[in-house]
Amino acid sequence: MGENHPLEINPRHLLREVATLKSVARFAARFNRKPAVMANGEPVMALPGFGFGDSAMFTMRRELRKAGFTDLKWGLGLNSGNVPELLTSLIRRIERYVARHGQPLRLVGWSLGGYLAREAARERPELISQVITLGSPIKGGPKYTAVAAFYRRWGWDLDDIEARISEREATPLQTPVTCIWSRQDGVVDWRATQDPYDPMTTNIEVDCSHMAMTFDPMVSHIVLTQLRPSIAA
Repeated sequence: MGENHPLEINPRHLLREVATLKSVARFAARFNRKPAVMANGEPVMALPGFGFGDSAMFTMRRELRKAGFTDLKWGLGLNSGNVPELLTSLIRRIERYVARHGQPLRLVGWSLGGYLAREAARERPELISQVITLGSPIKGGPKYTAVAAFYRRWGWDLDDIEARISEREATPLQTPVTCIWSRQDGVVDWRATQDPYDPMTTNIEVDCSHMAMTFDPMVSHIVLTQLRPSIAA
């Protein structure tokens, strides 16, 4: 990472998230536009970030439905941030969805939801055909995020978490991953949201705040475009 200090919640970082208002206006301007990519009912699960539930992914899920995908709720309540527990529950849920739909899932995860999606694919690549992360802390866990202080208060050893995340990367990804990231991210250090070295990973930069990534029209367009290669003709 270069720096060993997490982001701090301060006015400069929070001001970046004011860009969310700009993204709301941009989305509203395109609200009724038909997506350029049309699918054939392929199942996609949208995973929320830390502290959020399915409602946070409402707009993204609507765009997926409009494009012809079958959108699936993550259904695990609020994202508590307990990664080991959530990862186990998520994989069980994905197993049930795969059995129901008869094909692997595509996962679109925002923030911590994207990290969970990526790690689920690492553990069970046969269940997941594609992962797209939105401003996700794929490097260092919570250490390089604005919630680092909260994790420390709860007694988590962030250095140990970072070391265990690095150990997991000894198991290579077999699933294509797209990391969508932004230098305007005021919640996760942008350097922790991309992976320029993994051959299975494509990194795409956007001009967007962290909080707006689930509904920014350009992000939605990129998500649908990245899903295109997996869409059956």
